[in-house]
Amino acid sequence: MDTVLRSRSASVTIGPEQPFCVIGERINPTGRKAFAEELRGGDLSTVTADALAQVQAGADMLDINAGIPLVDESELLKSMLRTAQDAVDVPICIDSSVIEALEAGLSVYEGRALVNSVTAEDERLEEILPLVARYDAAVIGLANDETGIPETPQKRLECARKIVSVANDHGIETQDVIIDPLAMTVGAATDAVTITLAHITFCMAYVTVVVQSRLVGFDESLEEAAMDLGARPMKVFFRITLPLIVPALVSGWLLAFTLSWDDLVISQFVAGPGSSTLPMARSVALS
Repeated sequence: MDTVLRSRSASVTIGPEQPFCVIGERINPTGRKAFAEELRGGDLSTVTADALAQVQAGADMLDINAGIPLVDESELLKSMLRTAQDAVDVPICIDSSVIEALEAGLSVYEGRALVNSVTAEDERLEEILPLVARYDAAVIGLANDETGIPETPQKRLECARKIVSVANDHGIETQDVIIDPLAMTVGAATDAVTITLAHITFCMAYVTVVVQSRLVGFDESLEEAAMDLGARPMKVFFRITLPLIVPALVSGWLLAFTLSWDDLVISQFVAGPGSSTLPMARSVALS
């Protein structure tokens, strides 16, 4: 079940057995005051420059956003899409939360676009999915709803299933809905930081003991011999030291991984209200 996106004459296929698809997101005025002022004044030269630079750097697709306050986003987005398509021949992800701008962009795009994005909110589904179906596009589905971004993986899965189901009702194939599970940043999920640091702290001692036991019997003359032959310290580490301690590192990792599964009770103490860690979710699923 692959998603096929097209520009004027090129195509990109996204799927589990396909190469990783790199989407360049530089063409976005958010946080770029100078670029925003250029766009406000009708100067699209940076759009061309950024499009060329990203494709030359290896981008398979480009994401284009025209969100600037007090500007006709529909007209600006159409101009940016035309400019980008004249500069490069890669599929484009049309990024807008404004329905009118999204429809305007889809109406001028030459090829099969990717729409960024739709959530599981009923209103957004009924506004965006008909446009996606009408213009034969694909769409990114964000696993959140009216209540925000769910804390539990089960709730996010429900949101994803709802998006796919409603998309199917509008005649959009399942493979044309790309689900974004919304990995949270450290700032947005501070409870996860507490849990992660706790697991690292609890497991570090066991890993240290395993690795240290390997280093006790380590023959330092091997490193000295390599350096006498002209090897640099970094090369000595990767060619001599690291291969010799890899068994200890793997053993320590396996031990830490096993212990982390035993941390259900600890996780319940360090997690904040409403948090669901992997051990806790696993326990619920098995109970």
